[in-house]
Amino acid sequence: MKIIKTTRAVTAEELKKFLDENLNALFEKQRQLVLKFDIRQDGYAVEISNDENYDSFLFRIEIKGLEMHVIKSEHYTDDVNVLTLEDIMNNLFLEFPGRGRIKEIEEGS
Repeated sequence: MKIIKTTRAVTAEELKKFLDENLNALFEKQRQLVLKFDIRQDGYAVEISNDENYDSFLFRIEIKGLEMHVIKSEHYTDDVNVLTLEDIMNNLFLEFPGRGRIKEIEEGS
């Protein structure tokens, strides 16, 4: 799990909108493959999945106050599409909520 600590609270709605606008296009550009990911809001969390190719979520981002907990599914750790998605998300998290609003990024267990 990765924990992103911010200086401003982020909402699941904001995060979902941001990922909707960016994630699939960046994946297609970087991987040269059309594979659409579903981005769903579940309460205070956002889940990224692809029901056609994967049995469960790939990433779940839980919003907890000033923290975003990024949980990666343990079932697909070596999958090239998931690794590409993780790389894209790492870069996107520097844009959202913005570098100036990120206090700290730490790897958790």
